[in-house]
Amino acid sequence: MIFYSLLWAAETPAAGTPESPSMLSAFLPLVFILVLFYIMFIIPHQKEQKKTQEMLKSLKEGDKVLTSGGIVGIITGFNEKDDTVQIRVGENIKLNVLRPYIIKKFEKTQ
Repeated sequence: MIFYSLLWAAETPAAGTPESPSMLSAFLPLVFILVLFYIMFIIPHQKEQKKTQEMLKSLKEGDKVLTSGGIVGIITGFNEKDDTVQIRVGENIKLNVLRPYIIKKFEKTQ
């Protein structure tokens, strides 16, 4: 009987002490981590993706470009139907490349 009363006393919280952390304080670290993840990874990725899309839209004939396969060439034409770009990579050598596979446009140095 004495043992049971000691267990009961140990289970009940003392006056003025919180029973358990509130729901908000339990999820606050998780919310903080999610916000930090969004700021560090998602926002910079969206900015880079927007910059790439703008570069792809601004392509014109005569631009020197780099493909994701490592091919460097000069744009000679576009096919809007297939979303391809024709690039010249050498004397009399032309390739059709899908527009999304162009990863860089070289700036002209004069």
